[in-house]
Amino acid sequence: MPLGEGSACVVAIGNFDGVHLGHRRIVRRAAEIARQKSVCALAITFEPSPVAVLRPGTEPPRLMGLQEKVAALRQAGVDDVVVIEPTRELLSMTAEQFVRQLVEDRRPVAIVEGADFRFGKDRGGDNELLRKLGSQMGFETHVVEKQDVALSDQLLAPVSSSLIRWLLGHGRVSDAARCLGRMYALTARVVRGEQRGRGLGVPTVNLDPAQLQGRMVPGDGVYAGEVELRDGLRRAAAISVGSHPTFPDGRRTVEAHLLDFDGDLYGQTVAVRFTRWLRDQRPFPSVESLRQQIRRDVEQVREWRRFEVDDPATESRATALAVGSTPGSSPGNFPGSFPR
Repeated sequence: MPLGEGSACVVAIGNFDGVHLGHRRIVRRAAEIARQKSVCALAITFEPSPVAVLRPGTEPPRLMGLQEKVAALRQAGVDDVVVIEPTRELLSMTAEQFVRQLVEDRRPVAIVEGADFRFGKDRGGDNELLRKLGSQMGFETHVVEKQDVALSDQLLAPVSSSLIRWLLGHGRVSDAARCLGRMYALTARVVRGEQRGRGLGVPTVNLDPAQLQGRMVPGDGVYAGEVELRDGLRRAAAISVGSHPTFPDGRRTVEAHLLDFDGDLYGQTVAVRFTRWLRDQRPFPSVESLRQQIRRDVEQVREWRRFEVDDPATESRATALAVGSTPGSSPGNFPGSFPR
């Protein structure tokens, strides 16, 4: 079961879901060592997740798609990314068998991993075993400590994909951004909704729910954020996630109202980025009361946008935008939701 073939390299192995700050710390270290040794830096990842093969239906929702992950790993500093299908044959290898196969296929001069790295059948291998095998097989083992991040509730937490999923599920998109080093994004095609938003003067783009299957969608609520169009243009947006309790039909959707934008986006693929939690959802007693709340939401987003940092792609901006709102912390917010 080849693990990819090539010249000598420095290797980092993992699922790397989200390519968060902890992952990027590992990748950067691998790239630094590779430069010192004049070899390439390689990230090896898996598609699908090994959990999907071992225990189908129990795998956690993904923080990003495969193409996004490969691009993020390259941006973090590796020269190449190898994507491996985790077959049952591969997953049945013992830790030592896995490493021997890796050495045969890739000839690593060094392997760089996080402090909690486990590998091989039943996750039987750890960094101590990796060091032992490295001394026998001729590669160095470098262990990178976890990346801690200060969350908005003053808790200092080690970054992990599991933590980010928990934060997103509880609407804490600003804290998720602290862990990711960027705003969390959902990318999907725009599909037609029921046009209620247009009738209220707040047309929305609706993300195709089929393309969001298996993805981590933030908890129900209304958020501030932005939408990136296919030409790279970014627009501030008020984003709604949920089943629209004022017009209940049981369907959970993700949609966004782009500020100061008038155009037809149906069929286009857009990226919706979440920055701040604004409020919960609840049914409104009338269409007019809903309309008034949506206007307040839009003005909150507009106010946030006035204080943004210039470059939306920088890590510093993601951190800056991650300061502030956690669910329930914004005074003057009235729960509700956007209509489709």
